[in-house]
Amino acid sequence: MYLLSRILVTVTNLFVLQAHRIVTQVFVTGARVFGRAFAEAYRHASASQKYQAATGIKGATGGAGLTLDEACKILNVGPPKGGKANMEQVTERFKKLFDQNDPKKGGSFYLQSKVLRARERIEMEVREAARAAEREAELQEGWKPKVYKNR
Repeated sequence: MYLLSRILVTVTNLFVLQAHRIVTQVFVTGARVFGRAFAEAYRHASASQKYQAATGIKGATGGAGLTLDEACKILNVGPPKGGKANMEQVTERFKKLFDQNDPKKGGSFYLQSKVLRARERIEMEVREAARAAEREAELQEGWKPKVYKNR
């Protein structure tokens, strides 16, 4: 009886020791996997940021990463020349493609979003060119501040 109880205690102690070992191994392995995934995500984000800085592509807040060339290809229009584009043609192509890709009609929300971002990118390019032309014209005329006198 004593021998049997002693064997039972020894076996129980082995299971307890192995349980701690297994829990520790699971924790260490999980931390290692998570650490590698985090490091890989950081490397990818860093490389993406460097690429965007090198190519001049703006992030999601400005142009959604579309270049002007891509936007023109999506809408099948010519690039703006001298900061001026045929906005009637851009709007017409946008409306047609936007309606064709309506998810309610069996279209693709992703393609509809791309069409919208392409139009926004072309409009942004035209706006920036107009502002630059305005500034250039103001510089050539000379700065003439409007002065108001209090009476």
